[in-house]
Amino acid sequence: MVAVSITIVIIAIGAYAMGGVPNSGEGKLKVVATFYPLAYITQEIGGDRVSVRSLIPYNSEVHSWQPSVADMLAIEEADAVVFNGAGLESWLNNLLGSVNVTGKVLVDTTAGLDLLHIEESEGDDHGHAHEGDLDPHTWVSPYMAERQAERVYLVLVDLDPTNAAYYRQRWESLRDRLSSLDNAYQSGLANKTKPGIIVSHGAFGYLAHRYGFEQYSVIGISADRQPSVQDLTSLVSKMIESNISVLYVDPAYSDAYIVTLRSELERQTGMDVKILKLYLGLGPSDGKDYIGQLESNLESLKDGLVKG
Repeated sequence: MVAVSITIVIIAIGAYAMGGVPNSGEGKLKVVATFYPLAYITQEIGGDRVSVRSLIPYNSEVHSWQPSVADMLAIEEADAVVFNGAGLESWLNNLLGSVNVTGKVLVDTTAGLDLLHIEESEGDDHGHAHEGDLDPHTWVSPYMAERQAERVYLVLVDLDPTNAAYYRQRWESLRDRLSSLDNAYQSGLANKTKPGIIVSHGAFGYLAHRYGFEQYSVIGISADRQPSVQDLTSLVSKMIESNISVLYVDPAYSDAYIVTLRSELERQTGMDVKILKLYLGLGPSDGKDYIGQLESNLESLKDGLVKG
């Protein structure tokens, strides 16, 4: 497949359409989002004026997913393609190189945002990051998600100015929910008694960075490596040193290593160790949508950082 350079939408000016503004105002805007959080955001802002498709099936591994012919056809028919950026969708350049992108707006929702390098995002060296790599897991933070959502809003208005007031009302409602949630995180985690959290997948760096704690992960940011015995031993030592008795796992991933850590910590210290869910937001889960999962994450973090 031939690689294509992805056009970044310049939000301050408006969407750049390759070949002109798509959609003549007849019917709904067709938007393809790469995965659930962006599909959720787009639907919340677009309401019944947009038709949104998520490329990656809900609660699937994002990093290693590969598109099908049906996905290519969906992009062919779309007015806009909304993606996370920051290196998350490593397959996207090849996918766009295999379809006709003329007349489509390609929306990089993290373009221009203050992104973390992986070495900043990890609390230790378990991620084995290469210098210059970016942490793409922005959407887990309500603060970053609000900024990504604003880019989606501005693009919808640019593509469909007739419905600008409708999009603005829905955007402001979503913005207020995310902003209130950001404030709740700041106040709820202000009186931390623990320095950090132990997670199965190192995808919570933006939460740690904004709300003032460290994350120590079992399998790092990439979620595709196996920890060594030395890695696990180091984490147990960190837990004992910091008196950490709460472990976190995303339900989309295996909890095997977290269970091993709990067993070893209980064996060495005799303390009662809890395992709590910390959602990565890759799809509806446990009856919670994207916002519901961000709300649940705050309560789980309070349990480990403030109460634990």
